[in-house]
Amino acid sequence: MARRQPLRGGSQAPDARQAIAALHRLIGGPDISCVILFCSPQYHIDAIAAATREYFGETPVFGCTTAGEIGPFGYINGGVCGIGFPREDFVVAATLIDDLAGFELSSTIERTRAVAAERDRIAAAAFPDSASARGFALLLIDGLSMREEQVVSAVATTLGDTPLVGGSAGDDLNFRRTWILYGGRFVTNAAALILIATRRRVSVFKTEHFLNTERKVVVTGANPAARIVTELNAAPAAFEYARMVGLAGETLSPRIFAAHPLMVRVGGLYHVRAIQKVNPDQSLTFFCAIDEGLVLTIARSVDVVHDLEDLFARIQQEVGEPGLIIGCDCVLRNIEIEAQQLKGIVSELFVRNGVIGFCTYGEQFHSMHVNQTFTGVAIGAA
Repeated sequence: MARRQPLRGGSQAPDARQAIAALHRLIGGPDISCVILFCSPQYHIDAIAAATREYFGETPVFGCTTAGEIGPFGYINGGVCGIGFPREDFVVAATLIDDLAGFELSSTIERTRAVAAERDRIAAAAFPDSASARGFALLLIDGLSMREEQVVSAVATTLGDTPLVGGSAGDDLNFRRTWILYGGRFVTNAAALILIATRRRVSVFKTEHFLNTERKVVVTGANPAARIVTELNAAPAAFEYARMVGLAGETLSPRIFAAHPLMVRVGGLYHVRAIQKVNPDQSLTFFCAIDEGLVLTIARSVDVVHDLEDLFARIQQEVGEPGLIIGCDCVLRNIEIEAQQLKGIVSELFVRNGVIGFCTYGEQFHSMHVNQTFTGVAIGAA
């Protein structure tokens, strides 16, 4: 008998209650073990939370606000989308890591160990042949907390062999406040750690469409606690960045940051260090950790569509036909894809491969917080 696939749904109804009602019709039900949803900050979030309590009842619902959504029909903006996991093949355990501003390593490790033990207990009961059970961790975290590096490192190290992916919540590039949905309410300054066990094949992934070049800049002035770079090559950061990417005198914008990212070499591999915004004093705020003395490389882009096609081909080899792909897509990728008028093509790729997810303020992959990637987990249909 064919196994029931994870349910995917979305709505762009302008009213929060109507949107959640529509989503519930698509992904809800008594045989659903948990729901993960991604919600535009354009909604009144308390109304979204109230509607999830009303319609989903005792079913656990986890989620976050976004900088754009990836629904069953591709990219949307101003809507809500989500996933319902059938109980017969998926079990879940979750915990809330709160007070990120006062982050404590010991308590984060303790909570991670406790939820992992709970996951193991539930999975052993649901899947008596435990050797056939697989799992992954999904981390949804306040995208303005500036605590992603500490949290993901602590959680991934504690989980050991459990692969971890995730995304930083967004607020449509307003950079005021982002929200995590947990326990029927939206909270900030927090992260939701969701552990899902399944008998399906799973594969976590990360891809980016940038390569390093020979052009280098050195961070000569920074405020690491605020992720702010004040100087590059001993010059005001914004001025020097614009000069290095050939745009001296231009007004810097997210579209420029998306097209001309900086990269850092870690462990022999290059990773993007994306710029969030330019400040009035010509300093630059980053989405990722930054420090004085860091050598950054000007990146060059390759074909984003070809890169995604290669990714989905690899996923097919690893898990077969995907029943679901949870995708965390950096908002700067979204901006670049829109600038290149490729949203229709990328949306078609997402639809064809069963992607549901959101546009993020950063992504988590294993023990790292990264930028300007498409990161997630693929779950096989068989």
